[in-house]
Amino acid sequence: MREAVVLVHGLWSVAGVDLLRLRNRLNQAGYDCHMFNYHVWGKPPAEIAVKLNDFIKNIETPVVHIVAHSFGGIVTMHLFDQFPFNKRGRIVLLASPVNGSAIGKRISANTMTRWMLGQSIVNGLSGDVPEWKGWQDIGVIAGNIPIGMGLVAGGPRLPHDGTVSVEETMLKGATDSIIVRESHLSILMSASVARQVIIFLQTGLFDRETTTPLFDAEPA
Repeated sequence: MREAVVLVHGLWSVAGVDLLRLRNRLNQAGYDCHMFNYHVWGKPPAEIAVKLNDFIKNIETPVVHIVAHSFGGIVTMHLFDQFPFNKRGRIVLLASPVNGSAIGKRISANTMTRWMLGQSIVNGLSGDVPEWKGWQDIGVIAGNIPIGMGLVAGGPRLPHDGTVSVEETMLKGATDSIIVRESHLSILMSASVARQVIIFLQTGLFDRETTTPLFDAEPA
């Protein structure tokens, strides 16, 4: 039986379309991929995590990995906070603002744009995300090409990927962390990032010969 990978998209993804190229590369590597789709309007990440748990329980394989992009990583943090995992597997977070999002806070503070975030700010983009308690191997990949929609809202602190800063992705207790030369969206299209994801799912570590280690520091 093939190992499974659950792909969890970001905030404004349309049915996870932006994850299709990564999903195809994971399929080619021998994984059985499952796309978890959700809507943020009316549901905070803790409630989305309940649906993610139900989704994973229906996958009939003992090894289920999770690869989550952006806000999907926050949903994943809530998943493990509420449901200590009973399946083996590893987790990779791609450009996930687990320490909160400066862009998200800025959009939420404006009454004209607050609706765009739904309830994602609640214990999510606000920064009140559950801490990681080391249940399984978890790897963090951050981008540092500052091109993206977040620049419309002023951009986060450098270095950043156009939407999320490297600092915002830093997870205390992460098994391994790296920075890649990608933007917030190109990180999903990159063949080299997909390779790093696959290496981590297989070994629990990234390939440091081709990437830059993410500096070790406490979350903001």
